[in-house]
Amino acid sequence: MRIAILDDYPGVALELADWASLGAEEIAVFRDTLDDHAALAERLGRFDVVCLMRERTPFPAALIDALPRLRLIVTSGPRNAAIDVAAAAGRGIPVCGTESRATPTAELALLLMLALSRRLLPEVQSLRDGGWQAGLGRDLQGLRLGLVGLGRIGGQVARLAQAFGMGVAAWSQNLTEARCAELGVERAGTLTELLAGAHIVSVHLVLSARSRGLIGAAELASMKPDALLVNSSRGPIVDGQALLHALEEGRLGGAALDVYDQEPLPAGHPLRAAALIDCGRLLASPHLGYATRQTLELFYRQSVEAIAAWQAGAPIRVISA
Repeated sequence: MRIAILDDYPGVALELADWASLGAEEIAVFRDTLDDHAALAERLGRFDVVCLMRERTPFPAALIDALPRLRLIVTSGPRNAAIDVAAAAGRGIPVCGTESRATPTAELALLLMLALSRRLLPEVQSLRDGGWQAGLGRDLQGLRLGLVGLGRIGGQVARLAQAFGMGVAAWSQNLTEARCAELGVERAGTLTELLAGAHIVSVHLVLSARSRGLIGAAELASMKPDALLVNSSRGPIVDGQALLHALEEGRLGGAALDVYDQEPLPAGHPLRAAALIDCGRLLASPHLGYATRQTLELFYRQSVEAIAAWQAGAPIRVISA
């Protein structure tokens, strides 16, 4: 049995789980993401098992069909929209997942709010450059947080924000009064109403046909000119070009982004522009939301357990199409 572990950016997969217990002929770890279909098919052609890290590498039907030796796909997390599960099932290839944790992304969302609000990066840079205080930030106490999505992660963000003394409102297409009452959160009638009333907006939706491009130029224009936008969910939920224009033209106070339309973010991408970062209006991190030691330990340990169970013919946590 040959096993491929994809997209292990920090290079920690082998140290976080007992892969040796599987007795595999080969376990190969790849730390980069290949966008080229032919190159990816060539790389994975010799493997029986492929382990995916969430949605970093798309696994469409064409790729699955190009891997005749493939017998098992394991993904971290309970679902992975980047896998054509139906195509895998048609080949008789089971797709199984792992459990996940909501706390790391919720904590990161609060970290991004705090760092952006307090101008942490430009102030640190000022100190490094020999200066001292270069501007004024603002604290979270008394600000209004607008949550786009109040599910498992959004709910945790609401509780953390309330602990900082923030007022919290939320909106999503399916949000109920009961869910808001459960968390002590105000329910906004429309997305525009939520955006217009918030000092900070944080996105916590699953990417779908309904949420793709949900926050575009018109929605950004409805926000307060000093408001902050935080996206630790999925990049395409926010129109990246419209956001960039709003930041460049000073129509938005700032943005903290952990997710992007394309990941890893290309070297020459405008969101890497030093001017926006240096002035404190943009805080960009490399999709750190779930990338903590505890979470990756869970992912890789349960991936090993899934492969072992599959080897033994025992039940595995199969993702259905």
